[in-house]
Amino acid sequence: MKPGILVSHPFGNANVRQAALAFSEADTLAGFRTCICWPENSSLGSLLPEAVLSQLRRRTFPTSVTLKTRSQPWREVGRLAASRFGWNGWIEHETGPFSIDAVTQSLDRSVANELLHAHPPPNAIYAYEDGACASFQAAKKRGIRCIYDLPIGYWKSSRTIQQEEAALQPEWAGTLTAINDSPAKLARKDAELADADAIVVASQFTARTLTDNAFPTEKIHIIPYGCPAPESEPTPGHSGPLRILFVGSLGQRKGTSYLLSAVEKLGKHATLTLLGSRPVGDCAPLDRALQTHRWLPTLPHAEVLREMREHDVLVFPSLFEGFGLVITEALSQGIPVITTHHSAGPDLLTDGEDGYIVPIRDAEAIAEKLHILLADRDHLQAMKAAALRKARLFTWEKYRTSLTARVLQLIQ
Repeated sequence: MKPGILVSHPFGNANVRQAALAFSEADTLAGFRTCICWPENSSLGSLLPEAVLSQLRRRTFPTSVTLKTRSQPWREVGRLAASRFGWNGWIEHETGPFSIDAVTQSLDRSVANELLHAHPPPNAIYAYEDGACASFQAAKKRGIRCIYDLPIGYWKSSRTIQQEEAALQPEWAGTLTAINDSPAKLARKDAELADADAIVVASQFTARTLTDNAFPTEKIHIIPYGCPAPESEPTPGHSGPLRILFVGSLGQRKGTSYLLSAVEKLGKHATLTLLGSRPVGDCAPLDRALQTHRWLPTLPHAEVLREMREHDVLVFPSLFEGFGLVITEALSQGIPVITTHHSAGPDLLTDGEDGYIVPIRDAEAIAEKLHILLADRDHLQAMKAAALRKARLFTWEKYRTSLTARVLQLIQ
């Protein structure tokens, strides 16, 4: 009898759906637990506003996963509604009844209760940071293996970077929400790691934040994420301003101020598109930037990929990033990436061939690389072609195969 793996995540991000699909393809998925699982061809779609429907479409899953999915939607529906109508008190960090923390912990408690009473129990629970504390405690009581997926680096390393940044860039401090995590939340993170039989990470950088904090190397397993099917050819070159793209939350953890400073150095020779949500905290320089540059708060995933194809380079100057899925997505669309050592960039990119690796907090280094691409369009086109070749080495299919093989090895 094949082992059964229960996967739990409140939102079902791209990497999560690929993990669930991996176990489904291997006929080892015992179940998938999430908040919303939206039927692909639901008749209710015609009754909903497009803005709401576009959010729900992000919560569709492959049929083989959907058949084993049990959802817990109401608190997450409350969070989406509160976000849409600006009811910020309801989604206040940690304390709001429809905050991300409240949604995540509610699902975690539900999964824990299921594990305590499941007959027969699954062989393993595969859960993610902030949503595994109660589940792992219940699993331990039943002898169920606990596999922990840490999408971003260890919180102590993250807090050090963000506290430094708040001092260096006080106007941006309001966007660094993780420095406000309560002692109780941080204790839950540590309890999850302590209960995990194995920790799966997606980059050398994330692994290093764990080993630097005395976590045993043998407990850590590095499996890089993948990307969509790469385009066949890069987009044609042009002679106009360099078209620069950023994708991600617009907080300072992503290095947003350094990107803005770098782009300013190119003046009229570059255009910038900012694709991502604005953090809740006050930030006057960000507000000015959103008035100056093209800003797209959100787009369906297919349109994000289209935006990538219509730009020349993705700049992703993150100060602290577990992987950065936008890196592999950009490569798959045939555009080079400028990113930092504090991401999966060093695992993925060949510096100067399909992208550039720059130090964190270095607007001058970013501007230097942008000037190279602006001045040498033949080199830019060669980098676009190289980006596509690199993307073919990091497909989601390869991720699923690697993840399944490693997890089955851990639990058999």
